[in-house]
Order: sequence, then C-alpha cells, then structure tokens
Amino acid sequence: MMHPLPRPPSALIAARLPEVPPGRRVAVAGLVILRQRPGTARGVVFLTLEDETGVVNVIVWRTLFERYRRAVIAGRLLRVTGRVERQAGVIHVVAEEIEDISPLLDRLADAALPPRAQTG
Repeated sequence: MMHPLPRPPSALIAARLPEVPPGRRVAVAGLVILRQRPGTARGVVFLTLEDETGVVNVIVWRTLFERYRRAVIAGRLLRVTGRVERQAGVIHVVAEEIEDISPLLDRLADAALPPRAQTG
C-alpha cells in the first residue's frame, strides 16, 4: 500500500524570492543549513534555509528569538513568515513568525521506507 507523502505548509520557493517587492510579507520554508549568532550582532540570529530551488537568508531579531527560541535552536525544517528586505544586493526575510515543521521530515522518511516484514 502506498502512503501519501506529507504535504508541507504552503511557502514561496527560494528561486521566486527575487520577484517579491521589498516590504512584502511572505512565507518561506526549508532545511536549516546554517545558524549564526555573532557576538557583535546584539542578539540577532541569522538563519540560512535551503529548499530544492536555492537558499533563503533569514534575520531573527532578539525579541523574536526569545519567543521562538526552541524552533530557532533545534528546528531542522522551518517555515518562516516575514517581510522581504534587500540590502547591498542581498535578499533577506526578516522573521515575524517561525514554525518548526521538522516532524514532516520524519513522516517523509517513514513514507519512503518499505513496510516492515511481519514476524511471529
């Protein structure tokens, strides 16, 4: 029996981010490939998310980090809603909401595995 693959929450793919006007609110999702919390950044956290089309740079201000600390620190797959910003040719999403959707990875892995042989 085929198990349906889990459907992630809707999100804009990284490749389409350059089409979005600055200031527009978007949702993006991807695997967390980098977390940075430079000492000089006054508590700001920088995340890099990757989807099948590219990467998304996310800025998490200190007050938002406190609210979503667990997702930012431990999440493997995140959905981030925020506003698009462009600075010196680099596109960022300034986070407003962060959702840890890592359980979708486990469901995807489970769906990809063949059923276990019955013993007994």
